[in-house]
Amino acid sequence: MDILKLRELLASVQSGGCSVQEAMAALKHWPAEDLGFACLDHHRPLRTGFPEVVYGENKPASQIAAILERMLPHGHVVMATRVDAAKAAAVREALPPLEYHERARLLVGNPSPKTDKGRGTILVIAAGTSDIPIAEEALVTARALGNRVDALYDVGVAGIHRLFAHRDLLAAASVLIVVAGMEGALPSVVGGLVDKPVIGLPTSIGYGTGAGGLAALLGMLNSCAPGVAVVNIDNGFGAGCLAAAINRA
Repeated sequence: MDILKLRELLASVQSGGCSVQEAMAALKHWPAEDLGFACLDHHRPLRTGFPEVVYGENKPASQIAAILERMLPHGHVVMATRVDAAKAAAVREALPPLEYHERARLLVGNPSPKTDKGRGTILVIAAGTSDIPIAEEALVTARALGNRVDALYDVGVAGIHRLFAHRDLLAAASVLIVVAGMEGALPSVVGGLVDKPVIGLPTSIGYGTGAGGLAALLGMLNSCAPGVAVVNIDNGFGAGCLAAAINRA
């Protein structure tokens, strides 16, 4: 339950449109619900503006389905990250309304209403095609949270003219998520071209000395361009949430 749903419920009780018993039933498992193997934080959207999200990589489909089934009736967006296609199919068999975004490995339910919650457009930029799955995790997350999101892929520094051909998109964005592996140079380049917040998102793409994304992470942390912040390696979900928070109206 988010702050708007809570306000609507209390106003309905005040006006007589909803009984106290009905309101108590709506709040029965609020703010937390213990499932034995998980304790669901239904209060989180009211506190932070973001719902609790299921990290699905190490959970069986049965647990993911059980958690999402309890979260869906509360009305806020529900998400499960790092869910492979086979596991997603099993979860969706139990919960058909869920959408599955295969490249992003994300299950989404109750996506945010079409009303735009952001001040502007979030632009997700990927240096190479190998970075796209992580970029898609950021894109789907930000979009599910009610933001307008555009994408610009395969514009890394090895062919920098590809990026310069889209200066209009860069200028129009309110927040930019820049995804890169290898040496992680692209966020610095973008940071030197725009006057908006840039979120560097390092990926684990690269050869041996890339150290699973560590080289990209350190390169972004050492950016000389002002206004560049950095999230953890391959953390597309975190980048999407940060962009949504910055863009929040």
